[in-house]
Amino acid sequence: MKNPIKHFGFQPENYKILFIGLAINVVGFLLMIGGGSDDPNKFDGEALFSTVRITIAPILILAGYGVILFSIMKKPKHQESQEKDLIQKEKEPSSAVKQKK
Repeated sequence: MKNPIKHFGFQPENYKILFIGLAINVVGFLLMIGGGSDDPNKFDGEALFSTVRITIAPILILAGYGVILFSIMKKPKHQESQEKDLIQKEKEPSSAVKQKK
């Protein structure tokens, strides 16, 4: 094995983004709560079908899931630069090949 993995893939920056996404999800679910009535004979359609519950809360929930997905897929910057360096080294002919010519 040339480069053993010495750490888990998540960095502190990934965790920050993950927790921001979770907070957005929690806010979306909290906005979706409610709209019921204490009296079973009374129906309050405006409270049940409000814009916040029908439109804003689901948008926040989807946005939260998007942020969480981004936090999972995001690579650390130092890892990206290491990968670029490895790709450049692979493209360059080795010194042994240059000496044979």
